[in-house]
Amino acid sequence: MSQATTNHRGYLSRSQELALAFATGVTIANAYYIHPIIAEVARTFDVSDAQIGIVPALNQVALALGILLLLPLGDRYSNRSLSIGFVALQSLAMLGMAFSDNLVPFTIASTMLGFVTIAPYLFPAFASKRVAPERLGEVTALLTAGTVFGILIARVGAGVVAEHFGWRTVYWIAAGIMIATTLILPRIMQTGTISEKRSTTAYFPLLASVFVIARQHKDVLLSATIQALNFGSFIAVWLALALYLTSPPLNYGVDVVGYLAGIAAVSVFCTPRIGKWADRVGARRARLYMSLIQLFGVALFYPLGSSALLLVIPLALVAAVGPSVDVTGRMLFLSLEPELRTRLTTIYIVIMFIGGGVGSILATSVYDIGGWPATCALVGAASLVIVGLSYWSVRKHSS
Repeated sequence: MSQATTNHRGYLSRSQELALAFATGVTIANAYYIHPIIAEVARTFDVSDAQIGIVPALNQVALALGILLLLPLGDRYSNRSLSIGFVALQSLAMLGMAFSDNLVPFTIASTMLGFVTIAPYLFPAFASKRVAPERLGEVTALLTAGTVFGILIARVGAGVVAEHFGWRTVYWIAAGIMIATTLILPRIMQTGTISEKRSTTAYFPLLASVFVIARQHKDVLLSATIQALNFGSFIAVWLALALYLTSPPLNYGVDVVGYLAGIAAVSVFCTPRIGKWADRVGARRARLYMSLIQLFGVALFYPLGSSALLLVIPLALVAAVGPSVDVTGRMLFLSLEPELRTRLTTIYIVIMFIGGGVGSILATSVYDIGGWPATCALVGAASLVIVGLSYWSVRKHSS
């Protein structure tokens, strides 16, 4: 299909797809700026490590709550209008964080930021209605690569900017990016000739329908469970690595942890290609293959864990295929009825964040009990379950 034909039918152009990937990255990055600069913020507000820890914790709780309460609106109202509105609210939250003179307003602004970070989860539903069905995996993967790139830039860039210009500059820059994104989104998200079929259900019945839809789409629950294990494992690995690499006998500096985080850049290049390949072989089969490669990478964590240099090998393998487990899971429900897609996304993302929360709790607890070997065993067990569930999904739908 030619580009001209694609545009005539109302599909997104390649430049719009790339712009949406960029918008996904910068809107999701806002929640991650705090991670490398949290100690600087604590010193500015003269609070303890325990007190400043409430900031990212409430941000994540608010994010999950916002997804549950606000994301279903995407099946009733225009994804385009909602995205523009929520990104504008993110701009206000970032300005609030930059202006804050003590912990309380900073925490309130950060919590508001989490609650309105909905746009990154509306973009895939918007794009899924405006790409050819045979390119769904490719475009979904492109947006996922944008997410990974945004998190990577947030973690690396915030530390560099704060080191030279102070942590408030991080939020001034982020607020400027959000304002610019708000202004360009109307052009990026042009609706073209495609009309959206939307639900006419009132808000509270619409919210209640999320649970009804969850019972009706067991395959989405399975994909969400797989991604919850995947996301929880990702968080567990990086939390444990931060403790392991900076402790005896390795005693690396925290900068080494940051350098290793840069390995995630490999997924920016791999994920779109794997998504395009998944369009050809099928999402379930592709997920099984990627989960097997991930299991192999996870199995190398313990034998290669004696140095940061050797850990590059399993980290690169996991970074290359891990996001594709997410992409293939999303492909399965983003191909369903358009009027259900944001509510299906709600189910998927909320369960994913539950997995991330469990992974956060287990990571430090298991490491405290058994160190790096125990963490490797935990993540290995989760990876085995991911492979098992992925295999069961393939067998179930091929019989």
